[in-house]
Amino acid sequence: MARKAAIIGGGVIGGGWAARFVLSGWDVNVFDPDPEAERKIGEVMANARAALPALSDVPMPAEGRITFCGTITEAVEGAEYIQESVSERLELKHRVFAQIQQASHGVPIGSSTSGFKPSELQENAADPSVIFVAHPFNPVYLLPLAEVVPSAKSDAKVIENAKEILREIGMFPLHVRKEIDAHIADRFLEAVWREALWLVKDGVATTEEIDEAIRMGFGLRWGQMGLFETYRIAGGEAGMKHFLAQFGPCLTWPWTKLMDVPEFNDELVDLIAGQSDAQSGKYSIRELERIRDQNLIGFMRALKDRNWGAGKVLLDHDARRRAAFHEDLASGAGAPLELVKMQVLPGWIDYNGHMTEGQYLSAASEVSNAFLRLIGAGMDYVEGGHSYYTAETHIMHLGEAKLGDRLTGTLQVLGVDEKRIHAFICILRGDTVIASLEQMFLHVDMKAGKACPAAPEVLALLMPIAKAHEALARPEAAGRHVGQRR
Repeated sequence: MARKAAIIGGGVIGGGWAARFVLSGWDVNVFDPDPEAERKIGEVMANARAALPALSDVPMPAEGRITFCGTITEAVEGAEYIQESVSERLELKHRVFAQIQQASHGVPIGSSTSGFKPSELQENAADPSVIFVAHPFNPVYLLPLAEVVPSAKSDAKVIENAKEILREIGMFPLHVRKEIDAHIADRFLEAVWREALWLVKDGVATTEEIDEAIRMGFGLRWGQMGLFETYRIAGGEAGMKHFLAQFGPCLTWPWTKLMDVPEFNDELVDLIAGQSDAQSGKYSIRELERIRDQNLIGFMRALKDRNWGAGKVLLDHDARRRAAFHEDLASGAGAPLELVKMQVLPGWIDYNGHMTEGQYLSAASEVSNAFLRLIGAGMDYVEGGHSYYTAETHIMHLGEAKLGDRLTGTLQVLGVDEKRIHAFICILRGDTVIASLEQMFLHVDMKAGKACPAAPEVLALLMPIAKAHEALARPEAAGRHVGQRR
């Protein structure tokens, strides 16, 4: 039976939370009085389905169910985690917490607040010990950070339980040890935002020029090393002490206006909004979201390949879900394993505008590599001197993939022994198979240069999957010879 979370408030952030939980296999109840909430969250869910699986190298769990409820009481019934994401008004949050706690007792209640301290949220609550800050970043279904901020009244066991739940859905709970207005990340962002407003107001830069300064320069460094590690490198071989000695005196220079705020009036709003429209108005918000998501996937996949930054969180989450997968094969291994999500990129297509033959093989390699990682035969295993080599491949082209198409790679085990894996890979666009590849993998002692039995720990993970797949219908194309009529 799926676990259940409740999301109170279904805006951009609440919808992102709902998508993250649902795609992690949780059932989700949502309450939001907005009559458009179901449509809006449906659009967020569509974006999340296209994005989050692309970060995973382990079969995704079966989606949970999402239910839209008419009352807060109905929404929180049976939930083991509750996330409040209503508007940033303290009196509204207090009313919501009071309604939640009339129907729910002892359940962690995280708040998506970007500014309020947990002690402010807990004021006059029936049970303040279970209310805390769990502040995420948009898009919640992709970015792992959640600032977890307790107060002196918080129950330490509840906070640890909440952090574990966040890890289970692939997030990185950053435990903020001392409560403070706006926590950590938003205080930093607010400082940058204030300076940016002055630069626009004073005519020094446009919104586009400021964004270019970030995305073409230091923003790329921050995404994988943050602030202090970036500056440590800037100090050269002498490190951080040299950097501080070199740039510390600048702190007394009038480089910024961080303590001053430009007057917030219609003139400033029109100036910022007009420049922003000129910069990005040719795209709809949904188009910008999809562009953002695909860029984030690329960045985060690169970090994942290097076990660095946000990529380390992805690898840790894969390991967690890989273990869960093997503990309960019945939850997913009885069907071809859905292992990889891809999108056809410009470099994948030929002069006809179709995906090239070589790219089909590359896509199949992504699927087989994901499968090998699943059974413990990934890069760590290869470094130990053993690997599975592709000994034979038969590919059938059944359809066409074009630029921008979203593809899914699945694998069915047809047979195994201690030295071989016989697999059938499908590349699908939606529910349509556009290519199938039948492959034979041979386990090899790389130093000796010959076949040998796989390690017992690999076979222990492989054999139960093969056993589960024995019940599947054998693909009609399996065992075909080249040129055989359909």
